[in-house]
Amino acid sequence: MQPSAPSPASSSTPSAVPRFDERLTAPRSWWVIVGLLGLSGGLVMFPLGTVPMLGGLIVATVLAGAAVSSYGSARVRVVAGSLVAGDARIPVTALGAAEVLDPEEARAWRTYKADPRAFLLMRSYVPRAVRVEITDPADPTPYAYLSSREPEALVAALDAERPGARGDAGV
Repeated sequence: MQPSAPSPASSSTPSAVPRFDERLTAPRSWWVIVGLLGLSGGLVMFPLGTVPMLGGLIVATVLAGAAVSSYGSARVRVVAGSLVAGDARIPVTALGAAEVLDPEEARAWRTYKADPRAFLLMRSYVPRAVRVEITDPADPTPYAYLSSREPEALVAALDAERPGARGDAGV
């Protein structure tokens, strides 16, 4: 088998190839703000000379860029029988129903409907989300709230990853 050839989703063993993979990157406007913060750092150091000005420009740009990149590096994946959201890994067998939330419903679940015990991977710049029940009796977390630009694809990937969803219930 060639490593570059895509393998079909078959058998009952969970695949290491992600069914869903999304990186919640920061919007372009935030990178414009990073540039403006770098410029501000340079302007603050301008009265001290050219070298300190360039140092301020570089340091401020790198620090602001690192902060935005770190915040925008969160990933949501469905892979190998698990939902991986940020640092959390939840087996699909411990998940209940998944619900696509439109912008209004997502805002409601981030605010007045929110449960303090819930797992939240939310980004303010992503208006839509998915709410997934956690059915593990040993876990006090009632649900996971996951921001997603493609919530329908995430729900479809979770449904496809469930045992028996691929027609392998009798295997």
